[in-house]
Amino acid sequence: QVQLAESGGGSVQGGGSLRLSCAYTYITDCMAWFRQAPGKEREGVATIYRSGNTNYADSAKGRFTISRDNAKNTLYLQSNTLNPEDTAMYYCAAEPFVWPASMCHPGRTFTYWGRGTQVTVSS
Repeated sequence: QVQLAESGGGSVQGGGSLRLSCAYTYITDCMAWFRQAPGKEREGVATIYRSGNTNYADSAKGRFTISRDNAKNTLYLQSNTLNPEDTAMYYCAAEPFVWPASMCHPGRTFTYWGRGTQVTVSS
């Protein structure tokens, strides 16, 4: 069973940056960042495949960067130019066996989830 633990959330002013981290116990094919704002549905932000292939939601393109370091068993989300609409609980997720890489995208289902880290952006 894959265990995930997010960290790095916090409060930041609009225009600022945060780097979220997610420690994982096992390397999996497909990993992702999701977020859920109060009163809204959870949405996929970005995914990264074992090979490094990435996919982003339109809202994240150009501002967010997902990366993974399998030597450190850590997933990252670099978030830049944050705005109040980015305020949400951010979750990492993992799916162990995915093939091909094109099946690793924010719209797919994931089996394992972390508990989340809160990001709050003030105007």
